[in-house]
Amino acid sequence: MYEYDVFISYRRADHAVPAWVHTHFHPRLVELLDLHLSREARVFCDVNVGGGARWPDEVRKALLRTRILVPVCSPKYFYDEWCLAEWYTMAKREELAGTVRNLIYPVIFCDSKNFPDWAHERRMQDFRAWAKPYEHFQVSMDYLDFHTEVTRIAEELEELIELAPEWQADWPVVTPVPAQPPASRLPRF
Repeated sequence: MYEYDVFISYRRADHAVPAWVHTHFHPRLVELLDLHLSREARVFCDVNVGGGARWPDEVRKALLRTRILVPVCSPKYFYDEWCLAEWYTMAKREELAGTVRNLIYPVIFCDSKNFPDWAHERRMQDFRAWAKPYEHFQVSMDYLDFHTEVTRIAEELEELIELAPEWQADWPVVTPVPAQPPASRLPRF
């Protein structure tokens, strides 16, 4: 069964994108999506992964049980193997379910001119005007426009969530093979 309505995908190695997702986008999306659904909104973000959990396994499980992927796109997003695996997972599901490109809902964080051509085939939501990762952004006048835009997105996501295909336990999930940790060096005597 589905566990999550939305999976927020972003490049974790950056500084600005994770700060923006955690401080602004994720909390507002959960809040506003929850207002539009008849049940509690469930949004997966890496903050959902508890301490000591095996991150690759948690991501794999969450992808399998998510209706819609919301990638927060920056140029480096499309060079990150985990980000691409998350995108390809949902693209493959669209193909298998016969849906018309409605399981991936991209958000532009910055610089879309350097995205690959295949990414531009999707209608993307432009958040460059509100890509401010700093906490004090919440007290600016621009934050009201940001809130309005996230409200609009929540309304669109509500429709897409309802149109998601029936869940299947055998949906393929693409994930990179994690690198093995280096062998520990034993001291020589």
